Amino acid sequence: MGDLQAREYAEMTAKGEMPIEHAIAWHLQSNHYPPIPVTMVVPCIEAIDAYSEEDIDREITMPDGVLYRGMETAPAWAVVEQHHLEPWIESEEY
Repeated sequence: MGDLQAREYAEMTAKGEMPIEHAIAWHLQSNHYPPIPVTMVVPCIEAIDAYSEEDIDREITMPDGVLYRGMETAPAWAVVEQHHLEPWIESEEY
């Protein structure tokens, strides 16, 4: 059910019916257990942008207090994979 809802939100984002910030925040809070903090919304959007620019290895800065393998940055592909952002990668540009 979560994947289906995420795909719907990605479509709504692509059509301009919902701001991507709201869609990602909802996804992080509702489709993950435990919920992922909304401080990850901006890094998630940056990772989606990196994918759209075909730069999946771009280092994305993590918010204060969040580390990826002990580092303050994570590659875009890891952010997408770990936060299940594929619906936004596969949808039209937002």
